[in-house]
Amino acid sequence: MDMAHIKGQDFARRALEIAASGAHNIIFSGPPGSGKTMLARALPSIMPQLEFKEALDITRIYSIKWLLPPGSGLINTRPFRDPHHTISDVALIGGGRIPSPGEVSLSHNGVLFLDELPEFKRFVLEVLREPLTSGYVSISRASQTCRFPANFLLAAAMNPCPCGYANDPKKECVCTSSQIAKYRNKISGPLLDRIDLHVYVPPLAPYELADKPNGESSETVKARVIKARQKQLERKSNNGLLNSHLPSNNLTEACMMTDTAKSLLIKAAK
Repeated sequence: MDMAHIKGQDFARRALEIAASGAHNIIFSGPPGSGKTMLARALPSIMPQLEFKEALDITRIYSIKWLLPPGSGLINTRPFRDPHHTISDVALIGGGRIPSPGEVSLSHNGVLFLDELPEFKRFVLEVLREPLTSGYVSISRASQTCRFPANFLLAAAMNPCPCGYANDPKKECVCTSSQIAKYRNKISGPLLDRIDLHVYVPPLAPYELADKPNGESSETVKARVIKARQKQLERKSNNGLLNSHLPSNNLTEACMMTDTAKSLLIKAAK
């Protein structure tokens, strides 16, 4: 999916660029047909090319899962995994009698996309908390403990309510407040806290889809993402960490805020 195919949604496109630049997890919320899935599928196209070590790690993981065709070389594109919401916790996180990697490890150095996030079983989503925090998964059995890498960018999409039209200016929502609360409570607070960017994607009117010109291409956006990442990697004070991985003691130095920005941040926190 190329970014040029996405019309309008300038706010969401900007959020997607920030997510790719700083390796920030992102969730899109909006009514059906607003373009949430298209935006998420375009994410790998604006991420930098794999480095050799990253490609080697990914190829190792796919090799032990028997997902490499015979004679194939290194995987040179970032993974994009899109599991169905009926997936089990073992298939997502990894495991089995002889431990093997799950979807989170198959997404290593790439994107794990969870569409219709509240439709996943809550206990399945909860297993994401460890890899989102640490970047790896430990699976213990009586005979051995295996540790698999799982440093992925999480992209998710969801409707704001079961019918999908809460907050829609033109279509009335038919859900009760209790139905909306039950729907949203399927996703725990600790998991949502690990998602940096929460973005509302509004519906586009038919004339906007017909008349708006195509947006910037993925190549144009990727050039800015690479430039932003290079600036982060050159910071000597925090060993070249990307923004999403900055420890709190480095934030003040690496991300100095103007008074206006600080005021906005405090307002958002409140």
